[in-house]
This record gives sequence, C-alpha cells and structure tokens, in this order.
Amino acid sequence: MRPNYAIAPLALSLLGAPATAAPDPSDWPAVLEEAQGQTVYWHAWGGDPRINDFIERVGAELEARHDVSLVHVKLADTANAVSRVISEAAAGQDTGGAVDTIWINGPNFEELKERGFLFGPFAEDLPNWEFVDTEANPAVLTDFTIPVEGFGAPWAMFRMVFEYDSAALPEPPRNAQALAEWIEDNPGRFTYPQPPDFAGASFLKQVLIELAEDPQVLQRPVEEADYDAVTEPLWAYLDRITPHLWRSGRAYPQNEPGLGQLLADGEIDIAFSYNPGRVSAAIADFELPESADTFVFEGGTLGNSSFIAIPFNAAHKAGAMVLANLILDPEIQALAQAPDVLGFQTVLGMDLLDEDGRAQFEALELGPATLTPDELGPALQEPHPSWESAITQDWVARYGVAE
Repeated sequence: MRPNYAIAPLALSLLGAPATAAPDPSDWPAVLEEAQGQTVYWHAWGGDPRINDFIERVGAELEARHDVSLVHVKLADTANAVSRVISEAAAGQDTGGAVDTIWINGPNFEELKERGFLFGPFAEDLPNWEFVDTEANPAVLTDFTIPVEGFGAPWAMFRMVFEYDSAALPEPPRNAQALAEWIEDNPGRFTYPQPPDFAGASFLKQVLIELAEDPQVLQRPVEEADYDAVTEPLWAYLDRITPHLWRSGRAYPQNEPGLGQLLADGEIDIAFSYNPGRVSAAIADFELPESADTFVFEGGTLGNSSFIAIPFNAAHKAGAMVLANLILDPEIQALAQAPDVLGFQTVLGMDLLDEDGRAQFEALELGPATLTPDELGPALQEPHPSWESAITQDWVARYGVAE
C-alpha cells in the first residue's frame, strides 16, 4: 500500500563521511559566524497569506539580528521539496543542494528521515531548545509515531478545530456520528478538502480514529494490520455522507484556505482547520462575523507539531540552524501565537521562560473564538504515516474527482 523505503547506501555514506565539514550545532558561536552573509532558502507551504507575511517578518528579524537573508520558496505541496532532495541525492549531489530547510512533518518527514537524507541531529543543541516543553508537547519528540531524534526543530503546535457560525448553528455536532446526521439533515452545507491535501486527509484520519474498533492499531504501520477490516467503517461513513456534501460530493475545495473561504462566503456552515486561532484572526480581519466560533469533538481531535528540517546536502546549514533557533525565540513564538498574526500554539513551556518571556505571552489576547487549553480537551495521536498514504490513495480511487 505504500513503499517501504530503506536508508539508501548513498545517504549512509554521506552521513558517515560528508564531503565537507558540516557546522557543529553544539559550537553555536561557530555556527553564527559561518551563517553570516548566507541566504537561506526555506521551502514552506505558501497557501496562506498570513503565514507568508509571518515568514517575511521572521526574515526581516533574521537579517537584522544575524545578517542572514531568508527566501521563502512557496510550496503548493511539501512533497515537491522532498522530491527535489531525493532527486539531488540520486544524482550524487551531496553539497550545494537547493533546499536549505523545509517546513515538514508526517509522511514527508518520515520519508527523508528513513532514507537518511536529513542533516542532524541538531535540534536539541539549539540554544533556545531549553524553552521547548517536551512534557506538555510530546509531539515535538515523536512525529506521527516517528521518533524525531533531533532531525527536526519544532516551531508550532497544531490542533484540529471545527469552525462554524453560532448564529446559524447554535449547537454544533460534537462527534463524527452526530456530524453525519447533521450533514444528512443539511445537504450541501459541509465538505472537506480533496485528499491527498493534508487537511482532507486529516478529516479522514479524524473519522477513522473515532470509528475504528481499536484505534491503537493506527499507531503501527499499516502493513501490520488488516487494512480492509480497519477502514471499512470509514468507507461506510463516507458512502453515507458523500451525496449530501457541498455540490453533492462532485467537487471539493483544494485546501484548507479554500475550505475557510467557503465558510466565509456562507456556502457551508461547518469548516475545520489545524489552527485554533484562525477564526479569531478572521474575525479581526472582518472575514468572518463576530458570531463565528470554534468547537472540538467530545473525544478529542488530532494534534501535531510542525518542524524545520535541514536536508543532508543543504548549501547553507548554518543559516538554516540560525533560522530554526530564531523561531524558537519567545518573542517570535509569541508573535506566531498572536491571533492577528497566526494564532498558532507555541511549543514553549511558560514555566521554562523568564519573566520577560512569559510577559510576552501573558499580554496576548487570544481572541473571542479561541478555545482555552482546557476547552480544547485531549489531543489525539496522529496515526503512523503509512495510514495516511494508504487511505488517501484509496479515497482517490473511490471518490476522487478531476481537478
């Protein structure tokens, strides 16, 4: 159902005996010195104007503090950057790679890590690592069941939240079965992004976790399970709701921003995102009415962390590490959590910060639609990446529509 990649011999030789000396993350003064004057090419999703603006602000700070320039290579799909790294490795390009760092997690992280195409470990040697709360946020150490082992530096925590207009829908459905009943009673008012888009795939995983007889089986590779038996409830669920989706399931939004736009345009009544602060930010920007709100399922919703990873052959590894460290700075983390910027959840622990660091977070007003940590409830563990690959391929075969 998915390729079982072994670590390529090329990668092993590169990691064991690099052609040029890589910067040592434990010698931070030397990293800073080497980074000066470098231009870092950060390959990151470019589908959200707020994220693009945030990256631009980070770049300005990186230049001002460290004399490192930042170029945001805007991706429609992270897999494009992963493919570039793999192609360069296949061509024997072990230095001077085009990709300095990638915003990555899930199957893309697993693929590069398994193949040995990541530089590191480096993350736990970053000076700002001391502020990362690994106890409250275990997803910074284990990404979709894959041990990170320092090959990625976390920079944001994400939780799936559902979004709606409380004026039109006073009491939203709070589990998958209730959602299915609501969809049947309100045809055309719900949809999800078309898999394999990550948001669409996440909806499939969220439903599967709730409906699976033993959700723990999803924490192991798909090859170790009876795939057909485990996923049968998911396909029965989708068969039930698809005729009642927006445009009768004959078309789907292409990504999470597209889904959010349908909500803003009043074409649907319930959307979802991985950003608990998105609705508050949209209210502040007058994109959604003040009656817009968020909710989560009673049994919890998916949660994960996003990482900055550095390919094994990156041309500017020192600059990439300086970028990763800068984004863990409390000032930058607080900026990302501000609802009028991104509304992302921080990976930092408040008890690990000094008084000034805590004050930057305490000064934030999270917004009228942002759930508190208690209201968010439990974060569900992401399944092993192989499940996402398998169910999205299956979805395309069963329900896929032409783009």
